[in-house]
Amino acid sequence: MLREGYEAYRRYVNPLVTLRAELLGEPTRIKSVVDGKLVEPRGSVEDFHGTQTFGHRHPAITAAVTEFLASDSPNWFPCRVNPYAGLLAQRLCERSGVYDNVFFANSGSGAVEAAMKLARAATKKPRIISLDGAYHGTTMGSCALMKPGMFKDPFGPHVPSAGPIPFDDLDALATAFRGGDVAAVVLEPIQLEGGVRTVSPRFLEAACELTQKHGALLVADEIQTGLGRTGRFLASETWPRRPDALILGKHLGGGLVPISGMLTRSELFERAYGEHYASAEAHNTTFGGSALVCVAALAALDLLTDDLIARVGRVGNAFREKLQATLSRHELFVRVKGAGLLVGIELRPSDHPWLSFEHFGIDALVDQPTIGVLACHRLYKRGFYCFACGHDWRILRVLPRFTIEEATLDAFVAAIDEELEYLCNLT
Repeated sequence: MLREGYEAYRRYVNPLVTLRAELLGEPTRIKSVVDGKLVEPRGSVEDFHGTQTFGHRHPAITAAVTEFLASDSPNWFPCRVNPYAGLLAQRLCERSGVYDNVFFANSGSGAVEAAMKLARAATKKPRIISLDGAYHGTTMGSCALMKPGMFKDPFGPHVPSAGPIPFDDLDALATAFRGGDVAAVVLEPIQLEGGVRTVSPRFLEAACELTQKHGALLVADEIQTGLGRTGRFLASETWPRRPDALILGKHLGGGLVPISGMLTRSELFERAYGEHYASAEAHNTTFGGSALVCVAALAALDLLTDDLIARVGRVGNAFREKLQATLSRHELFVRVKGAGLLVGIELRPSDHPWLSFEHFGIDALVDQPTIGVLACHRLYKRGFYCFACGHDWRILRVLPRFTIEEATLDAFVAAIDEELEYLCNLT
């Protein structure tokens, strides 16, 4: 089935994605999962994408889903009063210590849309501010919040009054609020696709103050930074004030099922949707928070202990320090960024003409650096599935599973050290 399915994907889903993966040497012929790692013909693969926090098909999460499927419980409740969603919402609110209302969706984009709609409905204002370099999703509302480029430009005209201001620009933020029409400011504590960039304390302080002063919502998009990734349950725990809305996704479903959530306060939910019974369903999704996905998420939260999150911080700090110390000898290396097991490795673009997209015959990408893509290509062969940041191809984004062995991280440091030496010699 897998063999036939790969060919069917090429023909019926996205042939260019298949071609790109094959040209780059990505592990496209995955055969199985063993001990949380992918297995392909070349051997095992350590997945650094970030969705598989506990490794692929963790036994506890798989068992919880299997047990649910063997039960006689419904998965979908037509009245929308879903006890499994209630239990998961309670667990998330108690764990956050701040929020008391949750909306569940099927993807990060859906949760971003929920926050945008909440902000407009609660404030009766139209403008949604994001930061340049953001990645908030691929639906029309979330797409409007993105920086100009391939993830946004083909889909205009975009949702009116929604879009980015320059990254970390205090003057631009203050100017935006002078119009009196701001419903929300949507921020990622650390922009991953933008190049693993952290919003400065001064900008955060201003965003917290201005949103509160003008009655706008402060929204933290923690799809990639939340649920322990930075060594804290939430990266926004350290903000001058807690966000009015919080967006979670990615590994909320334990890497096994798709689920996201938007957490907020009940007073904001009431203001937006509490006018009457019909308005309470003004924003909804059919399968968001179905029983199956909530069961998986509850099992994932059971695994996400305080001790494990502390390990993420401790092991992540040591990993980043070792990368910085080891790679500093290379001319193509710039620096290591991030927090916890959210790591960015910034590389210097090569100016060698044979290492350009123009040389490879891809004229549409001549303005993009190849260095991140080339580094990934080399690392695939070593059993490490890395990715370049979507908005900045100079930077590798490395998000290991929380349970990864320190010896495996040491092996990655050795591998990227050797591969950078190879690329430096090419130039």
